[in-house]
Amino acid sequence: METPENEVFRDSIGTVTKDGKRAWVYPKKPNGKYYDKRKIVSYILLLFLIAAPFIKINGNQFLLFNVVERRFNIFGFPFWPQDFKLFVMSMIIAVVFITIFTVAFGRIFCGWICPQTIFMEMVFRRIEYWIDGDRGKQMRLDKQAWNAEKIRKRILKWSIFLIISFFIANVFLAYLIGGDQVLSFIKEGPKAHLSTLIPLLIFTFIFYFVFTWFREQVCIIACPYGRLQGVLLDNKSIIVAYDHKRGESENGRKKFRKNEDREALGHGDCIDCYQCVHVCPTGIDIRNGTQLECVNCTACMDACDAIMDSVNLPKGLIRYASEDEIEKKEKFRFTTRLKAYSGVLIVLLAVWAGMLFSRNALETTILRLPGQLYEHKDNNIISNVFTYKIINKTNNDYNNVSFKLKNYPGEIKVVAADKNIFVPEQGLAEGTMFIEINQSQLKGDKNKLYIEVYSHDKLIETTSVRFLAPRSYK
Repeated sequence: METPENEVFRDSIGTVTKDGKRAWVYPKKPNGKYYDKRKIVSYILLLFLIAAPFIKINGNQFLLFNVVERRFNIFGFPFWPQDFKLFVMSMIIAVVFITIFTVAFGRIFCGWICPQTIFMEMVFRRIEYWIDGDRGKQMRLDKQAWNAEKIRKRILKWSIFLIISFFIANVFLAYLIGGDQVLSFIKEGPKAHLSTLIPLLIFTFIFYFVFTWFREQVCIIACPYGRLQGVLLDNKSIIVAYDHKRGESENGRKKFRKNEDREALGHGDCIDCYQCVHVCPTGIDIRNGTQLECVNCTACMDACDAIMDSVNLPKGLIRYASEDEIEKKEKFRFTTRLKAYSGVLIVLLAVWAGMLFSRNALETTILRLPGQLYEHKDNNIISNVFTYKIINKTNNDYNNVSFKLKNYPGEIKVVAADKNIFVPEQGLAEGTMFIEINQSQLKGDKNKLYIEVYSHDKLIETTSVRFLAPRSYK
């Protein structure tokens, strides 16, 4: 079955030619009310992205994703390996939230909030417009021979791109190892931290490659979010949409002619000026409908509104609208599907909040020493050996930490020169302990002991272990 002519564009992505080569996109510089609003949002988010690894709340970095040391901070809340379930829950909540947003408002996240779009369109692309000029000048510059002008502009642009990429790599590194650590490395110089400099340079060239050459291909090829649209969007989702009812009318589009009665001739309001195509950063024609490549950046909306204004036609030919609004004139409503997703999100948030506020400031893990069962001692004493690890999730030091048996009479002996355990802020203390209980007090070969953890005389946490004894002492 042959593909209809008006659907051929769906057989391949817009940035690849018929012979499989890269079709370079030269978007026209956008201008208009939506672009002005996007600039405000983008620069606020840029400031946040750059500042977040250096902002601290209660001594905790605002955002930290230290995979190597398995330490994560989200909005100032520290997460340790023992909090992995909380971290996973946070990620699930983020995915569900983005899902709800996509079902309701399409790919608006990509056009307004995504760091890739913000850096590409509001930083690198604007520098490119400043150096190379707008769409026409860029196309002519690429085609012209390598003369002095072209070499000068290319060296200037690529050098600035490289410097910005290096800066972004440093910010990215601050998210991974901590803002204070990065600032310390900068002060001490690269020679003192060659092992960090190498991955930093690798990230620099990755960012440089993405923003200099790969560009919109990240959104089209690499990012899986665009492909989720086919599953998440429906006829009720608000997207950047072309009003084909108004634009095509009965006899389709037609070039604009002054004093022509387009309505009487049966032509729509679209004057086929291609401004919406020229301004698109992914090189698509929004008039073909919802497409994988569209990131809902609103550039086509501004371009079309400017043209409609110039030919005295109503604005909004391309606007935020759902397919049902265009086809059936139905306004957006909170559908059953959205209610279901919102219900799931509320439940997840409630569970997450409960888990977050019920966790202990100090978390103690006591495990049996591998390969050890129990030991007989004098006076009918049974001894088990355990290892302990105490993680301090706060910014306060804990000293004079001790252990006490809660439900059995016995003794806990910590193997340490100083019996008063010290747990530093955002750190841990670990060691070995022996638990000794008279065999007459034991109720079987496996006894569940509850161990209380104190700092000075304040109970911090209660944990449990299995205490082994000879089977004959049941």
